[in-house]
Amino acid sequence: MPSKKALVRRPGPRLAEGLVTHVERTEIDPELAAAQWESYVDVLAAHGWETTEAAPADDCPDAVFVEDTVVVYKNVALIARPGAESRRGETHGVEQAMAGLGCSVNWVWEPGTLEGGDVLKIGDTIYVGRGGRTNAAGVQQLRATFEPLGARVVTVPVSKVLHLKSAVTALPDGTVIGHVPLMDTPSLFGRFLPVPEESGAHVVLLGGDTLLMAASAPKTAELFQDLGYAPVLVDISEFEKLEGCVTCLSVRLRELYA
Repeated sequence: MPSKKALVRRPGPRLAEGLVTHVERTEIDPELAAAQWESYVDVLAAHGWETTEAAPADDCPDAVFVEDTVVVYKNVALIARPGAESRRGETHGVEQAMAGLGCSVNWVWEPGTLEGGDVLKIGDTIYVGRGGRTNAAGVQQLRATFEPLGARVVTVPVSKVLHLKSAVTALPDGTVIGHVPLMDTPSLFGRFLPVPEESGAHVVLLGGDTLLMAASAPKTAELFQDLGYAPVLVDISEFEKLEGCVTCLSVRLRELYA
């Protein structure tokens, strides 16, 4: 079986200028951020993921959060149009990278805005957050791109956090996990498991029952371990200061490769 692919992008020189919306700005340690990013990529590699680096976007402070630049379903990559205008320069290198990975490339066009952090895929169901960064036209274009391929698109209101996946992700069995105080409508999800910590709502599925999680959610990691999962914890504290999480730092292409 071909190896699993993940798209990543190194933190740039202006990382400390990254946007914050729902948190207070605190000082970023660029050297620590670089080391934490390397550790994150090392964990992906250790679990069978082959990483491709998107071209640098050094004028864009938030470019390390590469997940926001593209949504992938089956063999189609939908290049985002970020709701934050300062982030729109991030997509150029991602277009080239996705084409190089064998994807058919499509784009979100004005007046649509869409950021990948607002998109949670569970099988053929695509939940898309409608909030500050993704607008109705962006949702409509995502629907038009992926529904003909067999997807079912479900819109979810987002008002308490930056992106949908700032509040929820999903376990390997499809159970949605989330920190309820950050969610607008938990009842939209069929199988739902509340978690005790904000950063515990974010997992990357590494394969099998292994979950990549932030080290800032030890209680949630214990909960998942009790359920039979194998959490792998990484310290991403510098990215959490910019409302980032473990999902934001990569685009996983298991649909194409695994």
